[in-house]
Amino acid sequence: MSDILVHTEAGIRTITLNRVDKKNSITAAMYGAMADALTSAVDDASVRVVLFQGHETVFSAGNDIGDFLNQPPAGMDSPVFRFLRGIATFPKPLLAAVCGPAVGVGTTLLFHCDLVYAGDNAAFSMPFVNLGLCPEAASSLLVPQMLGYHRAAEALLLGEPFMAEAALEVGLVNRVVPPTEANGIAQGVARKLAAKPLSSLIETKRLMKKGQTELVLATMGEEGASFGRMLREPAAKEAFTAFMERRKPDFSAL
Repeated sequence: MSDILVHTEAGIRTITLNRVDKKNSITAAMYGAMADALTSAVDDASVRVVLFQGHETVFSAGNDIGDFLNQPPAGMDSPVFRFLRGIATFPKPLLAAVCGPAVGVGTTLLFHCDLVYAGDNAAFSMPFVNLGLCPEAASSLLVPQMLGYHRAAEALLLGEPFMAEAALEVGLVNRVVPPTEANGIAQGVARKLAAKPLSSLIETKRLMKKGQTELVLATMGEEGASFGRMLREPAAKEAFTAFMERRKPDFSAL
């Protein structure tokens, strides 16, 4: 069975992370599949809303480290950057249902969603610094905007998880529900949106994001350049080696 399931019904395209045995860690092929699903949805009149969802126990552990090291992003046309540009520029309503761990891009993609519903077991984290890297998905811009600088610094510099109620408090999620209900509630909201005039949805979203998209894309480009450089530097090499060797990294000399 595919690691990414794409199902379109009644105006809703549901993109399901379906690699639960690997905690829905995302490979380059999965990024490519999600990017393609978003791209085709833009001009498909039968798609009015897109919804990301995972399993009730896990949304995503972030990048698959092994796959990431074997196939690091090779420029802005790589699958991961196609996906990030896709969520940043998607003109129709974009929703997410999140339960369990949401690590790295599992959290940062949510800043591009219009509505997010979280299970009360959701745990959000952006541990880029802990991997010797820097933020991605324009999170260096969007996280301070939403959380405020000091909370953003706590989330991005420490990289420690924050739970569903904290995410609700700062506005990252719209509602916290039991994990077994999150996907269904998000689907219900998606159905409400799909019944509304698409032109009004698109124009309202455009107006709310007016002037922001260009800055988001520029930030993604700057982050991507830094991310690629830092990936080749000693801190990241030590972090990834320690991860593969199941030990604590030693950054004392870096």
